[in-house]
Amino acid sequence: MNATPDRIAQHRRLMGRLALAATVLTLLVVMLGAWTRLTHSGLGCPDWPGCYGFLSVPQSAEHIAIAEARFPEAPFDASKGWPEMIHRYAAGTLSLLVFSIAFLAIRYRREGLPLRHPLLIAGFILLQAAFGMWTVTLKLWPQIVALHLLGGFTTLSLLTLLTLRLRGRHVNPLPSLAHRLGHFRPALRVALFLVIAQIALGAWTASNYAAVACTDLPTCQGQWWPQMDFRHGFDVTQAVGPNYLGGQLTAEGRVAIHVTHRIGAMLVLAVLGSLLLRLWRPAREAGMGRWVLLSGGVLLAQIALGIANVWLHIPIAVAMAHNALGAGLLLTVINLLWRLQPFPVARSMPKLRLINHEVPA
Repeated sequence: MNATPDRIAQHRRLMGRLALAATVLTLLVVMLGAWTRLTHSGLGCPDWPGCYGFLSVPQSAEHIAIAEARFPEAPFDASKGWPEMIHRYAAGTLSLLVFSIAFLAIRYRREGLPLRHPLLIAGFILLQAAFGMWTVTLKLWPQIVALHLLGGFTTLSLLTLLTLRLRGRHVNPLPSLAHRLGHFRPALRVALFLVIAQIALGAWTASNYAAVACTDLPTCQGQWWPQMDFRHGFDVTQAVGPNYLGGQLTAEGRVAIHVTHRIGAMLVLAVLGSLLLRLWRPAREAGMGRWVLLSGGVLLAQIALGIANVWLHIPIAVAMAHNALGAGLLLTVINLLWRLQPFPVARSMPKLRLINHEVPA
């Protein structure tokens, strides 16, 4: 029996609400991951998915004694175990929510609802779970930690796009204005690439504990170009095996990472900031000015938080906000691109070739 239009709309609203809830929960999971890293709790539970062999952090004296006997090389510390387990509980809840969306997509696949998109997210959640396990079992190996962080941002982006597909609305401006807006799409894609690259640098900075390598601004260690070792700082062949809690890189390697992250921030500010300024007027005329303002506000706030991180020596609240707004900046640029997607990219007129002809008398 074919579903009625009202029934299809109801299913679409349900999936849209679940996608929005999953998006918000993903942002929370990303922030909890930052909290876990900033409190040095990444190995608060030396096993996975439990904690010292229990479903929760051991609390009784008997369970603590069992935990220490099971993992004598990892002294028990409840203050480190709880951030890790709270992060895992939130990630597990997110997994159930994503699988529910995928189930609905399969069940109502004949009603025109997205199918491959939710299934892709469900598959990616499984990959993220594997990265979460490897983060612990490989003792915070920077490559895995960085990929796990990027995976969280990727999951957030995919869920945001799904939410926009199910709940978002495109405007329908005049054709001339639509062409002006479409002209910004290629430049906005470049800006998105730069934002993603900067987030990757941030992930590498966090996984190698390089955020505190420079404690002054605008200089680093009192120099405009301090001693740096880029080869060591960006060595992705670090050996598997050591405990990377606190990092294993030399000071010069961490400074190289930190300074590169700063340069990336300035580049994003220059490119994305100038693009938003030029986009503002046509976007306002099309009724989309608030989205440009949102992206610009997040960009400025993110830069301010990055500066505050250095000046205040990485306070947890500021660092978590910096992590959250990094995700926010990514999502605002994705949102702009999605809203500009229906508009054609303006193409330049082909040049006319003038040919001289001899006209007979």
